[in-house]
Amino acid sequence: MGSGSPQSAADGGRAAPLWSPAAPEATNLRAFCAALAEAGRGTFGDYTELHAFSVAEPAAFWSAAWDFCEVIAEVRGERVVEPGAEICETRFFPDARLNFAENLLRRADDSPALIFRGESAERRQLSAAQLRAEVARVSGALQRGVGIRPGDRVAAWLPNIPETCELMLATAAVGGVFSSCSPDFGADGVLDRFGQIRPRVLVAADGYRYGGKEFDCLGRLREIAAGLDGLERVVVVPFLSPDPDLAALPDAVSWEAFLNEAPDADSAGPEFLALPFDHPLYVLYSSGTTGAPKSIVHRAGGILLKHLVEHRLQCEVRPGDRVFYFTTAGWMMWNWLMSALASEAALVLYDGAPDPERLFDLADAEGVTLFGTSAGFIEATAKRGLSPRRTHRLERLRTITSTGSPLSPEGFEFVYAEVKPDVHLASISGGTDLCGCLVNGDPTAPVYAGEIQRPALGLAIDVFDAEGRPCPPGVQGELVCANSFPSMPLGFWGDEPPDGESPQGGGLRVTPGPRYRRAYFERYRGVWHQGDYARWTAHGGMVIAGRSDATLNPGGVRIGTAEIYRCLEGVPEVSEAIVIGQPWGGDTRIVLFVRLSAAAGGELTEELTRRIRDRIRSHASPRHVPAKVLAVDAVPRTRSGKLTELAVREVVCGRPVDNTEAIANPESLEQFRDRPELAT
Repeated sequence: MGSGSPQSAADGGRAAPLWSPAAPEATNLRAFCAALAEAGRGTFGDYTELHAFSVAEPAAFWSAAWDFCEVIAEVRGERVVEPGAEICETRFFPDARLNFAENLLRRADDSPALIFRGESAERRQLSAAQLRAEVARVSGALQRGVGIRPGDRVAAWLPNIPETCELMLATAAVGGVFSSCSPDFGADGVLDRFGQIRPRVLVAADGYRYGGKEFDCLGRLREIAAGLDGLERVVVVPFLSPDPDLAALPDAVSWEAFLNEAPDADSAGPEFLALPFDHPLYVLYSSGTTGAPKSIVHRAGGILLKHLVEHRLQCEVRPGDRVFYFTTAGWMMWNWLMSALASEAALVLYDGAPDPERLFDLADAEGVTLFGTSAGFIEATAKRGLSPRRTHRLERLRTITSTGSPLSPEGFEFVYAEVKPDVHLASISGGTDLCGCLVNGDPTAPVYAGEIQRPALGLAIDVFDAEGRPCPPGVQGELVCANSFPSMPLGFWGDEPPDGESPQGGGLRVTPGPRYRRAYFERYRGVWHQGDYARWTAHGGMVIAGRSDATLNPGGVRIGTAEIYRCLEGVPEVSEAIVIGQPWGGDTRIVLFVRLSAAAGGELTEELTRRIRDRIRSHASPRHVPAKVLAVDAVPRTRSGKLTELAVREVVCGRPVDNTEAIANPESLEQFRDRPELAT
């Protein structure tokens, strides 16, 4: 990896691409453009022209996407877009009736559908036919054994294993609403989430493996089950033990016993209930590191159509592909991964610690075509001095997607130098809020270091200044979306609309309430505000500079934290870092905390501190230079791997962090409390 920080032409840096597609005309995206031309919708020479059409003609675009992606529906209807008084009230395909699970289970042959590998030597594979049969068993148990009806909630506290997929698909098949947390969440974190939605069924594992250790879940499960009002059934999936001891959970049943309660599953496969496009499918949760997590309700048709476009057109997922994402069942990328079944790809599931060598072994062994990971994983692989292109074949690998936090230019360069030079590296960004991407990849265009390639199709993405005016390329502002899109959430669970009427109505109807409107539409009226700093590049791409709610504002100059992290990529002694703004003397000063690598000998010397400051000054600006550089033993991250800058800021300022259950290593916060260096 080079020591410099290559920048886009928009920033005055070099503009040579790291990758260009060898055969853009052979992509799904170009086939979609050809289909539009054949239908008389126009000709589109490149992605920019297609994107402009997708925003200007939303009915024509989403209708064509429905057809090209072969959405399965009982009824589609003539209406495609029904505008609302506000963009959050716009409805797509208001007359359609479909089933999400039916679209994901469209195959019923012997080709692989799920392949599971964990930290143990276990490997499991289910064919498409076997997956349909298992979903039929689970849906029968939910419907006939428990009486799950449309709108009822089913909760999963499970690892990323086949049973989690089966439960989600079965819940969707019968019209239930699915919600999941990973088993590394403590009891309070699970209750903070599931307690809001009152599930009738809770399915949990007896434990999980991580980093070579086994962790029991049965003790916490008893506390969780006791704390959930309205819970009728607790089911335990054996993962650590083939026959877990449920003596302490007298009301719980094993997974197999639960399935045997309704043994007459239809051998032809599950029954799929046809439901409205806007029927609630998922409840996902914000990280909630400074307050109670928001329960975000997502619509079935919107998630299906948005993910089909992202997978097929922007990530080039094809039938027979094998799609892997390193994720737990508590992150939205798990839901994103599940939808790849609708593109007739097989899912490669992994549960355990993100060891780079193990995961690249997995990519080789299973013929992964899309390898999904985080910027942190890529940068950790580089810091360890690994070179997967020299140790692994990666023959089928075509696409690497990176999300969770901004990927630095050096991270891009590492992928092409040391992972695979002919891979499409698609840095993507969106969030749990929309369960999808606002900015995405383009398999027909070059990749430039540090840049996300394109705004997502169908979304009017822009960058606004403080007054709501569009920013020119190179000028940082707030990432926004100025139009409605199918995966815009229905609302927040339990968010009362202005008239005081409950939005749930038995779980079947969710209305945009005041908390939902404040979260996304208060900053710029009528425009979705994502809460990220971003800037356009000269290539029509985008650079994300971190969360704007964690902004640094020294001397009134707004600085995205990612700008500082990017500078540290060339400092081998720094393994991880987290930066905050500390109120000081009527202004804000920048405080940088660093976790040192073995190369630093565990000591933050004056010489190393000087080099860190000099590098930030030369690669960013004097205003970016931290007033304080302090060493820590660990950097706190959320369970999906994101830095918890806001939580650190709260601790430094002496304020409580309301929801430490969202943090994977909450004990690390104590290092930031009452630091004497921050009192001067």
